[in-house]
Amino acid sequence: MASDENQYLYDRMFQTEPLERLSDTVEKLWLASLAQGKEGQVYLNGLLRYFHDFIDAFVISSSYFQAVERKKILEIPPAQTIQDYTKLLLLNVQLAQRALKASISTIGQYYLPRYGEITDAWINTVFSRDGKDIQSLLSEHEALMEKVVYEYPKAIRNIRSEYGFHFDQEGYRKAGETERFMLYQVLPSRTDVSVRKNGKPVVIIPPFVLGTNILAFLPGDNKSFVHAFANRGIPTYIRIAKNIWTTPAFQVMTGEDDVRDTAYFSEIVKKEHGKPVTLCGYCQGGFTSLCGILSGELDNLVDLLITCVSPMDGTRSPGLATFLNNLPPRFNDLAYGTKTLPNGNRVGDGKLMGWVYKLRAIDDEFPLISFYRDMVMLSADGKAKHGFNKTALAINYWLSYERTDLPLEVTKMSFRSYNIPITTEGVLPVRLFGRKLDLHRLPQKGVKWLICYGERDDLVEKETALAPRDFIDVEVSEFPKGHLAIATSWSNPKSEFALDKRFGEKNYRGPVLFQLESDPSYKGG
Repeated sequence: MASDENQYLYDRMFQTEPLERLSDTVEKLWLASLAQGKEGQVYLNGLLRYFHDFIDAFVISSSYFQAVERKKILEIPPAQTIQDYTKLLLLNVQLAQRALKASISTIGQYYLPRYGEITDAWINTVFSRDGKDIQSLLSEHEALMEKVVYEYPKAIRNIRSEYGFHFDQEGYRKAGETERFMLYQVLPSRTDVSVRKNGKPVVIIPPFVLGTNILAFLPGDNKSFVHAFANRGIPTYIRIAKNIWTTPAFQVMTGEDDVRDTAYFSEIVKKEHGKPVTLCGYCQGGFTSLCGILSGELDNLVDLLITCVSPMDGTRSPGLATFLNNLPPRFNDLAYGTKTLPNGNRVGDGKLMGWVYKLRAIDDEFPLISFYRDMVMLSADGKAKHGFNKTALAINYWLSYERTDLPLEVTKMSFRSYNIPITTEGVLPVRLFGRKLDLHRLPQKGVKWLICYGERDDLVEKETALAPRDFIDVEVSEFPKGHLAIATSWSNPKSEFALDKRFGEKNYRGPVLFQLESDPSYKGG
């Protein structure tokens, strides 16, 4: 076989029509060089785009750092400053090493499997062999790069018409308003379902930093957390924060203001349906919902609590808490992440907080890694030649455009929960209305609680979400995947772990089923 192959190559090189063959080869190599040059330009543009947000957050962080350090450096002894700066430098070096190591690994995973393809293409071109030549291969690479750098971002922006809430369209009813929030009722998107007027209502409390739209991920594709409730006839309401950049009352909102507004909305909903309300909080919204109930201000208004991937004791986080503990205490200060608005009000910088999470998981979130991850995704199984996956588009829209700032006092509540553990008596490290927030108050008041968490959640780990179980009896449900899966994959009623089903070896209840089975008027089905 080897001798036959060698003879074939010899014949192709030295026998018929050598000048035509040489001319054709030169033309292909010239076109391949042009394609490679264009690919290189697009590649550089892609790198700049992927690094833009990361560098932007770094510049913002540096400006905050300098502003705070101008004061601290005069207040702290020079020897301590040298020690703190040295530790900070070592931490930065470690992060850089992790980013470099992960980047090299990711680049290798992308290119190594392609070396054989590139080698074959060169041989096919030089020896005029049948098969894909170098021009075709590099033209495909150029097309892929343009798809990643230009077409994919455009498709991400265009998904907004299908992603998230659109309160100016049918399917929503405004039910209340305060200086800081609006309350909307989410109506069923299924035409064969109507709201059960006497059903037990639920008020959904979204996260602050992650935005509201993630809870209405892709309603048209049956991937919507809020519609998973509404499409079972449950009276479903969602609390929507007003634009923080144009709403001074929201900028200076305290934890007490948050609770007062929730109480006001709960009164409206209870009056409308004649039953106490279920509070359902996602991520940070779950923690503030718990605090509100423990404050006593929601007594006789709320009798059921559902929290999904909510951080209850951040000091137990294997990831973020460890990252914060490695910081010198001097730099574990909210002042380094606080923005002053033009009107003088100070808020937590949501973009910077998202950046801190990326630093913690820099092995996965470094821009170069994200760039190559998208290249692999769009080149796999020929998908680069077809349309884009809507779920990937919507998640990337959320990652790119949904970060927002948050009230400083609410930021302080979360900051305390990640630096001070729940006491051995079950008391949270936060006070509202001057009162202690004791977990034992829930069973005393007969409030049932379901905690839902993600098995592989690397943002709010299992240990962080389940901390209250050390102090009181709480029902739990473990979902596969990570932080967003409950709001995306499993909000589809046809999924294996749908929110209105029982699932898993331990027969877990999804939050919608928990809500339904807690309603005496629910007849099943």
